[in-house]
Amino acid sequence: MLAGFRSGFAQVAWQHVMSFIALQGQPVAASPARLSEHEIQELDNMTPQSQAELLLERATNHYAGAIESIDKRVDSWRGSLKLDRQLNTLFTSALNANDLRVRAAAIEVDLAANNVEKTAESVDSRIRVLDSGEGNRISNLWILGLLGNRGIEPDRVFQVLFQYAHDPDTHVRYWAIEGLSYLGTDATIQPLLDIFRNDSSANLRERAACGLAQSGMLRQSQRMKAVPALLTYLEDPTFGSTNHQWVIQALQDISGQGIGDDPGAWRRWHSSR
Repeated sequence: MLAGFRSGFAQVAWQHVMSFIALQGQPVAASPARLSEHEIQELDNMTPQSQAELLLERATNHYAGAIESIDKRVDSWRGSLKLDRQLNTLFTSALNANDLRVRAAAIEVDLAANNVEKTAESVDSRIRVLDSGEGNRISNLWILGLLGNRGIEPDRVFQVLFQYAHDPDTHVRYWAIEGLSYLGTDATIQPLLDIFRNDSSANLRERAACGLAQSGMLRQSQRMKAVPALLTYLEDPTFGSTNHQWVIQALQDISGQGIGDDPGAWRRWHSSR
């Protein structure tokens, strides 16, 4: 009897070891990544704040149906959301997701939380405030970038952001650069490259590099258009060691390659494409 007990105990212990989830290997699903019927049914009983929090968290974790639900509900949330600590944390996570659809959903939530209508008048009013020299220039530059990304006057938004990306105030330039990154049009690529190459602030040069490489709303195919200029920067001995490291990081982020600091190797990789 004792031997049988020990044998059974050893088998249970071994099964426990076999069920241990290792950190290496492929993802292991906890359950199907989709909104449950219970969650869908409960959404209508939740406040707009709770709806936004749940759906943004699910969207960031790639739950099927979450982004579509945000798209369906976000206009009704406008003016009813508070960008408190919890929602802001979720917003930040979504804005850094590896899926641009999730980032777009985060932008929609941020516009709703700021009670911003997606209209040409919203663009006009923010440009008027910027031109007046009054109001919160940082907030208006950020909102303009988001509105342009959602298809509201993107060409006009680009011109304004481009102008303020050369403002004497580094804080203003920073948020104009962020606005360009999140505008995400082809027109933003060269200005971001120029800022990375020429801005007097190391912090702003880094932000421009990040906007080209990984953050913001450029598609991967758009980011690839920056590679020839980045290769030229890498080969420029006057660009400085810190800037060269940022170039390498940008190239690695865009390409997914771990080639290192050899310009020739990067040239061969780019030619092979």
